[in-house]
Amino acid sequence: MRLEGSPSGKRNAKKLRREMTPPEIALWLALRQNAEGLRFRKQHGVGDYVLDFYCAPARLAIEVDGEAHGRGDRPLRDARRDVQLAALGLLVVRYPASDVLRDFESVARQIIAVAVERRCQFQG
Repeated sequence: MRLEGSPSGKRNAKKLRREMTPPEIALWLALRQNAEGLRFRKQHGVGDYVLDFYCAPARLAIEVDGEAHGRGDRPLRDARRDVQLAALGLLVVRYPASDVLRDFESVARQIIAVAVERRCQFQG
């Protein structure tokens, strides 16, 4: 798998950008204008996967997990996906959608802190 999105992943990402959930919208509004000047992408394709948010300088993927992520085989699928993304050098952080809705500003601050720390690691 490569860091760039596959053609099907890119199509899916474009569709998902138009259909963001309320927690994703709230978090996007908090992340896109941050004091650290970090640039985040929303619904960013990596291989066949689509990351909810991605910060390239920090190699950081952010996932907002709705309640479906806790059912059936989804936890196992998410774990496999995270391992594959880690093999590409990405750190995946996950937040329950309920936490994002309850306090998106706090979640955004946590994400920015992780991104700043990781950006420093990769910039030397």
